[in-house]
Amino acid sequence: MTTLSTDSDGYLINLHDWNESIAIELAKIENIHLTTEHWEIIYHLRDFYINFNFSPSNRILIKSIKKKYGEEKGNNRYLFKLFPKGIIKQAIKIAGLPKPIHCF
Repeated sequence: MTTLSTDSDGYLINLHDWNESIAIELAKIENIHLTTEHWEIIYHLRDFYINFNFSPSNRILIKSIKKKYGEEKGNNRYLFKLFPKGIIKQAIKIAGLPKPIHCF
C-alpha cells in the first residue's frame, strides 16, 4: 500500500498527489470497490472542482449529475448505493479533493 499524505479525516493534503491508484487506495479504506459508475462520479467531481474551485454541496452535485447523466443517476438513492457513508464525504475523499467547508 502506498503511504498517503492525508489530514486527520483521510482527505488528501495535496490535490496534485491524486491519481487512479491513489483513488483505489482511498476507496479500499472506505470499503468501496470502484466500478465504472463510481469513476463517473469521481471524475465528475474532479471536473467540477477544477471548473469552480470548490467542492459542491449535495444539492449542487445531484443537480449537476442529473444535468450530465440524467434522472437515473442524478438522485440520492443512486449515489448512496455507490457511496453509502455519504455522497459528499466518501466521493470527494476518493476523488482526492479537499474536505468541503460544509462537511464537518
